[in-house]
Amino acid sequence: MASTTLSVSGMTCGHCQAKVERALQGVDGVYSATVDRTSGVAEVESSDAVSAADLIAAVERAGYRAAVPAQ
Repeated sequence: MASTTLSVSGMTCGHCQAKVERALQGVDGVYSATVDRTSGVAEVESSDAVSAADLIAAVERAGYRAAVPAQ
């Protein structure tokens, strides 16, 4: 199992947060996705086969921006 943290921008309301969560949960291999609109952070638990690029693409298809935060 893999754990991925994404920085998500463009969310302005609870609907946006829910839309990003649904987009992430819709990626094959994702077990859970939790998004905090206030901090702009998404926490995703998935199989090792899911890449950060897959998750970022799902967020972008939903109309928002995402990136892996700099460590």
